[in-house]
Amino acid sequence: MSKKELKTNAMRILDSHKIAYEYQTYECKEFIDGIAIADKLCLPHEMVYKTLVTTGKSGAHYVFVIPIEAELDLKKAAKAVKEKSLDMLPVKEITAVTGYVRGGCTAIGMKKAFPTIINETAAGLNAICVSGGKLGMQLKLAPDDLKKASRGEYADVIV
Repeated sequence: MSKKELKTNAMRILDSHKIAYEYQTYECKEFIDGIAIADKLCLPHEMVYKTLVTTGKSGAHYVFVIPIEAELDLKKAAKAVKEKSLDMLPVKEITAVTGYVRGGCTAIGMKKAFPTIINETAAGLNAICVSGGKLGMQLKLAPDDLKKASRGEYADVIV
């Protein structure tokens, strides 16, 4: 496969912003959880983050990037985006809302630019790994670069 064929929308956006990143690919026919992916790629769990999409009481969508071993605190998350309450986006709606498939969802380059919150633990790391925009691909980049590319903010949103 040529390098051009490997480029995802997320990678093209990072390239256009001149943001440095590395990517790793792995064999993946269907979604597996972030912990299994980290183990498969021999990555420390604390540097691998998952992307979750929620719907607010207002009907607006919000993106949260949190450590793979953590759980989203819906109350803290709602407060961070100034919503009364949040619900997880149903799995069957992920592709229609984001343009990405479950397990390949990343905060960079969704169909629309949704407000994005990156858990504040990322700010203390040199690099984090997130989905690359398709199953079987992970991106490694500086947390501040993810924040810039996703137009995100840091906040404490985990249990």
